Amino acid sequence: AFQGVRAARRTELAEDYVELIADLIQTQGEARPVDIATRLGVTTPTVSKTLDRLAREGLITRARYRSVFLTEEGRALAGECHRRHEIVLRFLIRLGLDPETAEHDAEGIEHHVSEQTLALFAAFADRP
Repeated sequence: AFQGVRAARRTELAEDYVELIADLIQTQGEARPVDIATRLGVTTPTVSKTLDRLAREGLITRARYRSVFLTEEGRALAGECHRRHEIVLRFLIRLGLDPETAEHDAEGIEHHVSEQTLALFAAFADRP
């Protein structure tokens, strides 16, 4: 169990970044490092370092002083993260949690829940 949690923590940062980049592109038309830093509450150099890592992993492309773009692999990961987030969010709201708290909690749970548990969450959330 501990190994699974540690593995999820290693990918959590990348998942958060690609999900945020996809959201910024959808809502603002572009994802700039300064906007990513603002939304995450970190410094621009911190974002730059993480973006370098994501580029090496093939999840994004970027040019100096330009917007960040998701690769096909990055878009797929962002879509999967969004799907997981929405299922957890709907599940928590269905349990009776207020939407604001559910949104906050879903952000952490989505990275650590198994596909089997996620399927049960979805089935519960979709019940009439």
